[in-house]
Amino acid sequence: MTYEALKAFEGLPAATAGVGKDLVNEPMIRHWCEAMGDTNPAYEGPDAIAPPTMLQAWTMGGLSGHQGRSGAYDELFALLDDAGYTSVVATDCEQEYLRPLRPGDAITFDAVIESVSERKTTKLGTGHFVTTRMDVRADGELAGTHRFRILKYAPATRAGQAEGAGRREQQARRPRPVVNRDNAGFWEGVREHRLLIQRCEACGTLRFPWLPGCGACASQDWSTVEASGEGTVFSYVVMHHPSFPAFDPPYAVGLIELAEGVRIISNVVGVPYDKVRTGMPVRLEFLRVDEELELPVFRAGDGAPVGVAQRVATGREG
Repeated sequence: MTYEALKAFEGLPAATAGVGKDLVNEPMIRHWCEAMGDTNPAYEGPDAIAPPTMLQAWTMGGLSGHQGRSGAYDELFALLDDAGYTSVVATDCEQEYLRPLRPGDAITFDAVIESVSERKTTKLGTGHFVTTRMDVRADGELAGTHRFRILKYAPATRAGQAEGAGRREQQARRPRPVVNRDNAGFWEGVREHRLLIQRCEACGTLRFPWLPGCGACASQDWSTVEASGEGTVFSYVVMHHPSFPAFDPPYAVGLIELAEGVRIISNVVGVPYDKVRTGMPVRLEFLRVDEELELPVFRAGDGAPVGVAQRVATGREG
């Protein structure tokens, strides 16, 4: 397979005459805002608009998928698969908003294969970045664009890595969190078995996850509050698929509402995955995943007291 063969797909349609399965509607806007903790008044009332970042949500096909995907898109991916680039990971997306979406708008869209990169080598492996651009229209008027980039790659092999069990053990390591200057303080707290929440020094608003500025007043001055560790399951999902070597599905992932009012996503442990329920009280503890990584999780039932760290070498509890 030559790079010229891949370049030939640039400009070809990825999806044609796609139709959003639902009109822009108030229930989906409300659910989105509740999940994101976004209380902007622009998103409710008789003149409500949809949050701009919902742009892609109105084009999604759900579990049944869309019928409008082009043959060119499938051919490109088959070509990459045949060349050994069988793994895929989403890398980033870019959105541009041209006009607000309002309840009742009918969504249509077209997508194009915008670019296929030359062969690149990353920590994950060697492959090609494929970027698609979707033009989203509301009642026929261009409302925004959504660029989505994935890496189609062949997984890297590590020099000196043992075959068999040694390779499986290496692959089974939990993914490492991305630690940067905006969230480093949170992870320092985790190492000390403290769950820290940001507090705006200007208006007192608590926020989580950690951000450089306050969403309520835009102040960049902040301090921290240590969470009590008490919370309830606000919402949850049970992960059955895809299978990943570091995890043992099915397992429950909860959106936990802390007593302080902010929410955090983490594993719910201490009860079978099918016994997790919305409103269930949970308590914080720290799970030792491996020699390098410790994570905050939430235990349901009459388990260990708040803040007690468990050492689970495999990281597969719950």
